[in-house]
Amino acid sequence: MSLLRLAWAQLAFRPLQTLLAGLLLAAAVTTLLLLLQLRTQLTAQLLRDVTGIDLIVGAKGSPLQLILSAVYHVDVPTGNVAADTVARLRANPLVAKAIAVALGDNVRGFRIVGTEPALAEHYGARLSRGRFWQAPMEAVLGATAARVTGLAVGARFRSVHGLAAGGPEHEEAEYTVVGVLAPTGTVLDRLVLTDLQSVWLVHEGQPADAAEAAALAAERQVTAVLVSYASPLAAAVLPRQVNAEPHWMAAAPATELARLLGVFGVAFDVVRAFAMVLFAGAALAMFVALTQGFEERRYDFAVLRLCGAGPWRLAALMLLQGWLLAALAFVTGAAGAAVALAAIADWLAQTRSLPLAGLRPDAGFAAVGALTLAIATLSVGWPAWRAAHVDLHRTLARD
Repeated sequence: MSLLRLAWAQLAFRPLQTLLAGLLLAAAVTTLLLLLQLRTQLTAQLLRDVTGIDLIVGAKGSPLQLILSAVYHVDVPTGNVAADTVARLRANPLVAKAIAVALGDNVRGFRIVGTEPALAEHYGARLSRGRFWQAPMEAVLGATAARVTGLAVGARFRSVHGLAAGGPEHEEAEYTVVGVLAPTGTVLDRLVLTDLQSVWLVHEGQPADAAEAAALAAERQVTAVLVSYASPLAAAVLPRQVNAEPHWMAAAPATELARLLGVFGVAFDVVRAFAMVLFAGAALAMFVALTQGFEERRYDFAVLRLCGAGPWRLAALMLLQGWLLAALAFVTGAAGAAVALAAIADWLAQTRSLPLAGLRPDAGFAAVGALTLAIATLSVGWPAWRAAHVDLHRTLARD
């Protein structure tokens, strides 16, 4: 009989203890893999969406809220600033690029963003179908927004007031889809882009005369301005200039993102500590199961020794039991992590929030596998040593 079959028979000899140890180890693998995958994917997505954006200028309030609403589109804005903010920032020699965004409406939960073609250019977006907007009330959909809503080039839709689905529609204004973006892997995938004029016209309505039209134009606002620095000096000077304005606030994505990741880091540390407790419990359960299994089958090991099996062959038999259990637990744990990650990704997709991909083998994946194998090896070390040094004469004489 091969070592593999013998090892499997040994594990099956005490099924409940083996199952308990395996389930604890699988739970630890699931927890740690899910933690690492969430941290890696969320961090990568957060960094990708702010690449090239050095400063966000918006209404005074919470800097983090401003960034979450203007860049990631997962929060409500802090307010609005006058539309001439864009021109004033572009006139500043410290500013290399300023992109305006205006929020306020959605279609089926996907936010409609009044902006400029420069926003699509910033993220390297390209069209998969149609063209970019050339007039007010023309819209270009991100890949995810187009796929979920089913809106194609030529389709018409009315926007819903507010940033969440289920509100009242703007009955008097209708958008026409003129383009669909190819997937970018950025926040653009879940946005509906249109001209700034579109957002203003939807909320202003039809002016009665030229005087009213001029008054409405003077009161136009944007939600935020995405700024790129023209030089390193701007990082020290421009935020102070912006914050000195009575209605402006400067939010640095790098600073706020570091704070956000720091908050995530505390939560991740707690979950990681819990995973380590599970690993420790699994190691103890495996040690007890394999040690008791050896003690109960000591006579079988003595017979194997009598039949010519060397000490290291018996030790290898015990080690193989631990490695088999670790392999089964790792496969089960990875499957559990994949299911949990898919469930979280589906929930985030329904809330139109940050996207997640499936379970991706990476360095963390390999590290968890190595940790699982190492714990199994350590747990079986003592019973393996006992198996290699079984006292043949005393065991056979006693039994």
